[in-house]
Amino acid sequence: MKTTFFHLALTVKDLAVFEAFYAKYFGFRRARVIELGDDAQLVFLKNDDNFYFEIFPPEEQRPCPMAEADGPHYPGLRHMAFSVADVDQKLAEMGDDAVVTLGPLHFDDVIEGWKTVWLKDPEGNIIEVTQGYRDQEDLA
Repeated sequence: MKTTFFHLALTVKDLAVFEAFYAKYFGFRRARVIELGDDAQLVFLKNDDNFYFEIFPPEEQRPCPMAEADGPHYPGLRHMAFSVADVDQKLAEMGDDAVVTLGPLHFDDVIEGWKTVWLKDPEGNIIEVTQGYRDQEDLA
């Protein structure tokens, strides 16, 4: 049976700000809204690549500060990544909304033309924006 990736679930403090950011810069739009009661909603956002965010409202406060740089180095989700044609162009497009936490860094010693920058989204999640990555060809 074929298995495909479906979604990444996140709990966010401000759904409107999160949704506006990902709609504007990464092409996400609402795919489904499920009413949870007490004015709470579960919202699915989707982009043109059929990548989904499942967005939950918070039920408690964050127990520790959000990570910086390229994300936390302890076990768990480190960051999410989006591939673009040109990192510098994406940063220019985002203007002040591009809160850089690390980079841009070049990885030409590994892959010619591979360049990456890490940003914070409005919730403090780390996003990698990368250009030029290619799979290794000599793997079996």
